[in-house]
Amino acid sequence: MNIVVNEDLKAYIDPLTADEHDALQRSLLTEGCRDALVLWGDVLVDGHNRYGICQKHGIPFQTLQSTQFTSLEDVHLWMIDQHLGRRSVSDFQRGVLALRKREILSGRAQHAQAVADAAPVHAPQSADAATGVAAADPLHSREGIAKAARLSSNQVVMIEKIQKQAAPQVVAAVKSGAISINAAAAVASLPEQEQVAAALGGRDELRQAAKRVRETKKRVKPDAPGGAEPDSVEALKARITELEAENASLRQQLANLPAPPAL
Repeated sequence: MNIVVNEDLKAYIDPLTADEHDALQRSLLTEGCRDALVLWGDVLVDGHNRYGICQKHGIPFQTLQSTQFTSLEDVHLWMIDQHLGRRSVSDFQRGVLALRKREILSGRAQHAQAVADAAPVHAPQSADAATGVAAADPLHSREGIAKAARLSSNQVVMIEKIQKQAAPQVVAAVKSGAISINAAAAVASLPEQEQVAAALGGRDELRQAAKRVRETKKRVKPDAPGGAEPDSVEALKARITELEAENASLRQQLANLPAPPAL
């Protein structure tokens, strides 16, 4: 059977650590592939890691056709929801996933509206359907995205900025946990060449670059072009955003610390 591994879908799969891969491989070699791989048509939906190992070692496997999807977008949304529910997914990645879900749902709503607009006047049910699709979108606002991703609205703002302005090297750094969302958003304010240079310098250089950006913002004078008073509402809101993001990052780091040994 021809199984298609869609690269866009594969991007949602967190790579296994070396130990996790070895453990799964030992299990498959010893016990075989007991759980069926889930397909939609010939597209692999669930079981990517098992499929790769089975292919490598010639291990037989069963497949199961999913009937819950009607389009590839449905598959995308299902995989996004699976990852949003996992505790191991980082804050940054949850934000990226929620924004991607918003993009898909928004595209659907726009398509439904376009169909409704093109429908004859005597078919008002099409417009009603379009309205229903738009109303069913839980991610139409930044607050909705934050709730879906279990983040603050300020963190969502920074993740959007990172996606739009950060160099790939900075995005890779925040994905790996080398720097916080807050620091990455600050570095994303720099010209791309400076971002790349900071990323090549490693974690410490990225943090120093973020610190320089924040200090520069604090020194902005009221008479500077486009400047704002240090104690203006905008400046205070920006500082609150930074502090909330730092607190969230610290809480995540504390949650990931190993439990102390029992006395």
